[in-house]
Amino acid sequence: MKFTLSWLKDHLATEATLDAIVETLTLTGLEVETVDDRAAFRPFVIAKVLSAEKHPQADRLRVLSVDAGPTINGGKPVQVVCGAPNARAGLLGAFAAPGAYIPGLDTTLAVGVIRGVESRGMMCSERELLMSDSHDGIIDLPDDAPVGASFADYAGLADPVIEINLTPNRPDAAGVRGIARDLAAAGLGTLKPLAIAAPRAEFDCPVNVTIEAADLCPAFGLALVRGVANGASPAWMQRRLKAIGLRPISALVDITNYVTHDLGRPLHVFDADKVRGNLVVRRARDGEKLAALDGRAYALKASMCVIADDNGPESLSGIMGGEASGCTADTRNVLVESALWSPLNIARTGRELGISTDARYRFERGVDPAFMAAGLDHAVSLVQQLCGGKASRPRIAGSPPAALRRIEFPFSETARLTGMDVPQAEAVAILGRLGFGVAATGGNATVTVPSWRPDIEGKADLVEEIMRIRGVGAIEPRPLPSDAQVKGRILTSGQLRSRNARRALAARGMLEAVTWSFIPAAHAQAFGGGAAALKLANPIAADMSDMRPSLLPGLIAAAQRNADRGTADVALFEVANIYLGDRPADQKRVAAGIRRATAAFDGGGRSWRGAARPVDAFDAKADALAALAACGIEADKAQIVRGAPAWYHPGRSGTIRLGPKSALAQFGELHPATLEALGAEGPLVGFEIFLDELPEARRKPTRTRPRLELPPLQAVRRDYAFVVDAAVEATAVIRAAQGADRKLIANVSVFDVFAGAALGEGRKSLAIEVTLQPADRTLTDEEIEAAGRKIVEAVGKATGGTLRT
Repeated sequence: MKFTLSWLKDHLATEATLDAIVETLTLTGLEVETVDDRAAFRPFVIAKVLSAEKHPQADRLRVLSVDAGPTINGGKPVQVVCGAPNARAGLLGAFAAPGAYIPGLDTTLAVGVIRGVESRGMMCSERELLMSDSHDGIIDLPDDAPVGASFADYAGLADPVIEINLTPNRPDAAGVRGIARDLAAAGLGTLKPLAIAAPRAEFDCPVNVTIEAADLCPAFGLALVRGVANGASPAWMQRRLKAIGLRPISALVDITNYVTHDLGRPLHVFDADKVRGNLVVRRARDGEKLAALDGRAYALKASMCVIADDNGPESLSGIMGGEASGCTADTRNVLVESALWSPLNIARTGRELGISTDARYRFERGVDPAFMAAGLDHAVSLVQQLCGGKASRPRIAGSPPAALRRIEFPFSETARLTGMDVPQAEAVAILGRLGFGVAATGGNATVTVPSWRPDIEGKADLVEEIMRIRGVGAIEPRPLPSDAQVKGRILTSGQLRSRNARRALAARGMLEAVTWSFIPAAHAQAFGGGAAALKLANPIAADMSDMRPSLLPGLIAAAQRNADRGTADVALFEVANIYLGDRPADQKRVAAGIRRATAAFDGGGRSWRGAARPVDAFDAKADALAALAACGIEADKAQIVRGAPAWYHPGRSGTIRLGPKSALAQFGELHPATLEALGAEGPLVGFEIFLDELPEARRKPTRTRPRLELPPLQAVRRDYAFVVDAAVEATAVIRAAQGADRKLIANVSVFDVFAGAALGEGRKSLAIEVTLQPADRTLTDEEIEAAGRKIVEAVGKATGGTLRT
């Protein structure tokens, strides 16, 4: 919502500065978006052309001697080269000195030399000052224009423009008068009385109005004005409309636009000579079309409301008029319409047709129903003042809602809800200045809500009105009460796990993504989803029809989009919900991630050291274990077993368990068939961690004391190579070796895997490194050998492996 300062002062008697007005608007809830103080127009002054001589090198140029007043060039004449055909001695116009910014040219003026003659300024046209599109010559002012005075002040260009961010619940502030009312209530001036002059009505309106869709149009007002002269609107009206971004068209159209922004009352005008028969407000018929004033043809539906005559639809009710009955310069008889429309229907129609107009903006928020007839009178009066003509008596069909809402309001509610101690008399005065009727009895009041405030529904709304006018800054800040005991944790286990998983995965060089919860049906089926219960009844797009059963489809699609644009090596993760059914228990919290191409933990892409290796299942396994560790799951206690869902490669994937039934995560290389179904290319590896399945951390402290310093004795490392069946997992060998002596053995890791004909068919060699960490004394050779025998025995018993010779 835009308006100028002078426009505001038409309704508000105030001496407040622009800064004070802007600050008060924001404090009362009408947040100011921008303020254009029109500083760009201040350098221009009124100047007189003393002489105009022909340019010695150009037939169409003149060399002017210009008197720009005492503030320019010390009062001495200024030489200006000008090509305007109307440049002549004695002309008074707008002068710009070097250094001035010319808004119509988007350039800053400098001293120039034109065809060998120096020019130290510029005489401006209307287009160069954004006053109109005229550029046939420079501005020609009356003889009494004061030389040296500010041209902006003289022409009304110095009027600051304020733009506020209007929230949907404040339709009353969609007009300048409503904004002035709020400022007056806040003590920034006095609201001027609104004088609505009754038009000089001389006959009955010959056009009848029938409302067939009363649920869409409760009331409709119409008046005929004969013998109008539809020329240009007055300069003051054009300036205000231009200032708020509207293009002046003609007096009749400009009047409707002006009243819309001035009083928040949208109107429409029909060329009465183009209307055939009477008007009917009805639902549109399927297949009907309307050629609208924006030059487009719209196909209408039965859910939409139109104003029709014998020719068919003439206007899309409350949104936009039709081109066939639009007013032109030849219009001599005009029908002025002021009506009430269903806000919900206006909003739905505007969205379906993609039309956004000032009328729709106001009607879908709700206009003042009590001002419908008065708004019609006001518009007809303006038509008579600016265009002449004889007016009919208004014809009103239907009746505006007359019932005013009444609210029982205890004044103590203000202190209870806001903590502000507002005296009862002040609260009554604030509500009264806002237009509320207040009948106070003791500590309570019956408050009558004005017709222009459809957003006021209960006691809390009245408290909000008192609070915002009194000032939010008047609320005294108070600290929350603090208990003596130490507070417990605030975040839930799920929140902590989500946060810790995010930090761990980001620390491993992965980028967090946020993907849609909806995926194509084919993608859902590839990941075990696609159930009928999880299909959307009204998807936002045809390829977003199913709730996701996994986070991987969205991440894979994102990685492929990056690859298609030249970024092949990407590592993405997401922590969000998946949907396995339509019950609350079927919604699971999951942390998932993918790595593509060479985006490994230690970096990817080409290097002088050689080509980077492609990612594999072990990269995904490391990511999963790191995230689990961040969530409190110790890696050495987790079991990594074969087997993962069908969307993983069967021989290059696994599941991380904590016991035989508790699956914490799954990881691996994505199956080629899965990638083909998603239209993606590999190599791609991924993992999924089921955060809801992670066990709760122990709340009670254990007897185990943490190690506070490094061991004082040097560790001993020994290597062992075992020949085992090819089906034996490395995890089994590691766990067997660890269990040989848990106090002495600090770590076991695999460092080599070998399979060959020398070992025999179906056999392989696993080489492990065992770290022995003494606690209180150095180990002897006998103790080291004894530990080795225990390791060999334990591995052989658990896996059938023998020590490789």
